[in-house]
Amino acid sequence: MKQLVLDLMLPQPAGFAGFIPGENAELLFMLGEWLSGSDDVRFLYLWGGSGVGKSHLLAAARDRLDGATYVDAKLEPLPDEIAADTALIVDNVDALDDEQQIRLFDHYNTVREGSGRLLAAGPLPPMLLTLRDDLTTRLGWGLVYQLKGLSDRDKAAALQQQAHQLGFELSDEACDYLLHHASRNLADLQTLIARANRYALSLRRPVTLPLLREVLGGADAAPD
Repeated sequence: MKQLVLDLMLPQPAGFAGFIPGENAELLFMLGEWLSGSDDVRFLYLWGGSGVGKSHLLAAARDRLDGATYVDAKLEPLPDEIAADTALIVDNVDALDDEQQIRLFDHYNTVREGSGRLLAAGPLPPMLLTLRDDLTTRLGWGLVYQLKGLSDRDKAAALQQQAHQLGFELSDEACDYLLHHASRNLADLQTLIARANRYALSLRRPVTLPLLREVLGGADAAPD
């Protein structure tokens, strides 16, 4: 069934064009359903390791949905009260302290009894989080998806797409070099590509493998 769903080339929600789906096509489709207000997808929890894009997707959902209440639990507390029709987005639920866990539990019940919805994310599946049992149970009641990291092939495609947008072509050889000698985090790699482009422009040189070696070696003195 999962392979069938992926084979359908499920569309990404509008505004998410910069996110490379990889093996997350079904997750992105369900996120689009959540954004559209589907009654079948009112509660959605995303989990995965660092750097796979959880915060990127939640921030994109916030920007896409007018009136959503967004909270990064690492940086700010949940609101004291919310309306029953609130679209609540909570990132880094693992950072909630005891008081904030009770508050999210109460907010969950509020939106569940009304017409609201919840999108949340954390590093582990709900039942493996070190949070209150009643809260992890609530988070697990809805749809739960693991956000999987990109393969090297997908990362290379993303870097070549970025390079094309910047006005140059990135060779397969250059991609392979970066994936074996630089950070494997896509955001770090994309920052490196932008940096290499600035460096190349400052020297009026093309972005080639030797130039990338210079950038990785600390030769980039071009201003930001």
